[in-house]
Formats: sequence, structure tokens, C-alpha cells
Amino acid sequence: MRPRPDSPPPGRPIDDPDPETGAHEAVDPEDADVDEPSLSAARPRPSLTGVGIAGLNRRRVAWILGLVLTAWIVVVFARQVGDASAKASEADAARDTNAEMATMVGSLQRELALVQREEFIEQQAHGLGLGDEKDHPFALAANAPALSANAPGSAAVRLGAHPQEESPLDSWLSLLFGPAPSS
Repeated sequence: MRPRPDSPPPGRPIDDPDPETGAHEAVDPEDADVDEPSLSAARPRPSLTGVGIAGLNRRRVAWILGLVLTAWIVVVFARQVGDASAKASEADAARDTNAEMATMVGSLQRELALVQREEFIEQQAHGLGLGDEKDHPFALAANAPALSANAPGSAAVRLGAHPQEESPLDSWLSLLFGPAPSS
């Protein structure tokens, strides 16, 4: 293809105005001497590798990813520690429950040994009226009054002790200031 006389020279871009007249020329793309690949080769594309997006470069992105990964590991580790401490407290509670159960089993075994003794069986038989001919069955009436605090045989009265009669005021004073001196 040969260039037309009114076409721009090959080194000049197509859309630039004519230097003599200052007017833009309409150029038919089929008749143009300049190929599209040569236009892209003439203008190099700018490289964006050096330009950081919003201040982010590779080093900062690596730091951010490292911090995110570290935070994730810390959170997972904290969850594992929390689960382990919960399981440890459950194990302690289970040990306490087992110790209580072992104590209860021991007391039940002692009660079973007591119930199987001959003396206990005879005592229960007496209560049901199944004793010897010499035994006299007895029972307390359902409406019998409770024993008094100083009844014979009670814990309040010791054998050989003489109860002292004192007023409530004397009892409080002896509690606060000690026993009264004997005269």
C-alpha cells in the first residue's frame, strides 16, 4: 500500500493536528500506514508494580497476613486452653463425686454388716413381738411427751454432777466477765 499525499507522515500520530493548517484530518483506518500493534509498542504501558494501593506494598501485606495468622493461632490456642481448663474442672468435680460415692458405699456396707448381725435381728424381732416367752413387748404411745433436758440418762446431766440453779442474768454475767468468785 502506498501512502496518500494528504496522509500524515508515518512517525506522526494520527489524531494530531496538521502543523500548517492546525486542522485535524480524518484518516481512513484502512488507508492508514500505522498498524495498531505499532501504536501499543510506541507507547509503553506504565508498570503498577511500584505503586502501592492505598499505601500497601508487599512488605506491609506480608506483615498484615502474619499478624492475622498470629491472632488466629492465639485465638485457637486460647480456645484450647479454655476447653482444657473446663475439662480439668469437670474431672475435679467427677473426682469429688466419686469420693462422696465411695464414702456413701462404705457407710452402706457398714450398715449392711450391722443389719446382718444377730443382735440387730433379735432387737427387730422384739419390736415386732417375735421374741422369747420371757420378753414383754412394749411401745411408746404416739402422743407421749418428749423427755426433759435434765431427765436421768440425758446428756445434759452427767452422773455425779450437781446442777446449779442460777438466774439468766447471772448466767450472762458469768459468760461476759467470768465466773463469780466464791465467798
